[in-house]
Order: sequence, then structure tokens, then C-alpha cells
Amino acid sequence: MKKRKKYNNKILSTETEIKIRFSEVDAMSIVWHGSYIKYLEDGRENFGEKYGLGYMDIYSKGYLTPIVKLNINYKKTIIYGDIIIVKTTFIDNIAAKINFEYEIRKKYENKIITTAESTQVFLNKKRKLELFNPEFFILWKNKYL
Repeated sequence: MKKRKKYNNKILSTETEIKIRFSEVDAMSIVWHGSYIKYLEDGRENFGEKYGLGYMDIYSKGYLTPIVKLNINYKKTIIYGDIIIVKTTFIDNIAAKINFEYEIRKKYENKIITTAESTQVFLNKKRKLELFNPEFFILWKNKYL
């Protein structure tokens, strides 16, 4: 992960346990690279449930948060039957964006398998880009950070 300027000292993160299913692997029993996107999504959903920043929470406030940037670094393979832990960490910044960093590791080996970063932006319900943080997001940050 790259060094980022910290805007606060509090770290918000969750850990999500996932057992690798047959439908997520290729003919060699190795997880297909596109399946990792689902694991990151599971991590974001778990984070949203824990901290009140889920997709429906955001939508109920009048916003959408599409992903505009995703960077995945594959370091080792995951195979069918493995149990992985997706650590999802919120990265605070002053821009009108939601940034997360991820670490995926095998549960019983505790070795990092994958690192990733994602960026989401705010769109209003007319699908126009918001250049400033929505009020609800400012209040959310004040509550948790």
C-alpha cells in the first residue's frame, strides 16, 4: 500500500471471512481473478453494515457511490476450499470520495494474498457528480473519525 496523508488518527476497518466456492475457481481449482472483485464487495458490504455506510444507507440519503477506480495486486493464489479474510479499511481524505484499502489473506496461514484499493464518488439521484462531501457523509465522519 502506498503512503497516504492521514487526516485523522482513527482506523476504521472490518474483517470478512469467506470460504472459496467451486463456482469461483477455474479448471485448476485456482480462484479466477474476477472473483476477487466480489470478495472486495463483500468486504465493503460488511464495513457498511458495521459502520452505517451501506449502499442502501447512502441511497436513502439521495446518493449513489459508483466505483471509479480499482487497483488489485495479486501476490499469491487462492484455491477451492480455502478460507480467506478480507480486511477492509476506510481511508479518510478531504475529497468527496470514499476510499478503501484491502488485504486478503488465508485464514490459517495469515499470509497476504492480495492487496487492493478502491475509490467511489458521490452522484446525486440525477447521476450528477457531487464535488463536495454530502452533509450526511460529513456527519458520518464526525461520528466515527
